[in-house]
Amino acid sequence: MFTRGSRYEPIRESEYTAPDGRVIRYKRIRFVPTPTGPSGAIIEPLDRPDLAAWRVAQDPEAFWRLCDANIVARPADLTARPGTRIVVPQPGSEGAP
Repeated sequence: MFTRGSRYEPIRESEYTAPDGRVIRYKRIRFVPTPTGPSGAIIEPLDRPDLAAWRVAQDPEAFWRLCDANIVARPADLTARPGTRIVVPQPGSEGAP
């Protein structure tokens, strides 16, 4: 259901049996990890979430980890204001890139 490395991959699944007998599988709640460490990066003009993730983690798909660390729901909001310092999770922490 989710790609390998997805933020939802490690989340446990549950099942609900509807009144009509259908079994509905779903992921349990995903709690956003608390960022640790003083590391940060400055958002540059024309940055996109994938470019910022590449710059700090050499992985353009790690943008969601940056969103989690900065409590941003929409990835576009992460890079909306150039010059802003964002939190970069430390390697080894749950939300680290």
